Amino acid sequence: MCDELTAREEEQALARKGIGRRDFAALSAATVIAACTAGDGEAKAKRALTERSVTFATPDGTADGFFVHPAKGKHPAVLLWPDIAGLREAYQVMARRLAGEGYAVLVLNHYYRNAPAPIMQSMAEWRTPEGQAKLKPMIAAINPEATMRDAKAAIAWPDAQKAVDTRRGVGTQGYCMGGPYTVRTAFAVPERVRAAASFHGGGLVTDKPDSPHRLFGQTKASYLIAIARNDDARAPAEKDTLREAAKAAGRPAEIEVYNADHGWCTLDAPIYDKAEAERAWARLLALYKGAL
Repeated sequence: MCDELTAREEEQALARKGIGRRDFAALSAATVIAACTAGDGEAKAKRALTERSVTFATPDGTADGFFVHPAKGKHPAVLLWPDIAGLREAYQVMARRLAGEGYAVLVLNHYYRNAPAPIMQSMAEWRTPEGQAKLKPMIAAINPEATMRDAKAAIAWPDAQKAVDTRRGVGTQGYCMGGPYTVRTAFAVPERVRAAASFHGGGLVTDKPDSPHRLFGQTKASYLIAIARNDDARAPAEKDTLREAAKAAGRPAEIEVYNADHGWCTLDAPIYDKAEAERAWARLLALYKGAL
């Protein structure tokens, strides 16, 4: 999870690269993303894409998002939940890459009740006192019931688009706080969601009756749960709880601790680990290929 412990680990990771946090924060999001994807042909779309910013109605107001899909044909829909810093350029780049693989991807601004995206320009902005003061009230306003209302609306909207093949199942993936949202999405729309992937997700196992791991049995999805090594070190029993819950529910689930720290999949995160991010990416594509 994104807290003081992971902040210190990010500081250490930047120090190993010879960069201070202030220097990293001073870099533009575009500069950081370009550095992370330099020389990576896979990051470029494999086909022509169409993209646009969108808005759509939810029970709580008007949500905004980013929608990208191959320019031709109909494709399975994917709902992408960003991390704690929200919808921004990093997640647009990640969505384009997935669209290039043949998916119609909607990235949701889960803070739409407060302001349109982008709320933050980069993950580095979240780590500033100003960024935390701005985001923490927005984070507090999100609860499981609201997330599931959003999920229903965010699945229904792409289903109404010409680029989406509604004969095929929907995928959903989330990062950091977006990780548990994927399980709640599968729970909220079981007739459509067939695959859910959580990357360095926090809050998948809680002591509450509606803890995400307790919802597996009421979904029809296959799962990929990629756990950060530092999150696992703090809660080593959670991976076993998740495995046992998935087995009891009869849901296919690949649950693995990766050799990288919280945030490793997000392009503009100080902790970004390209090798392990690519391995997680390959497992995501395998999940979608098999389930959608």
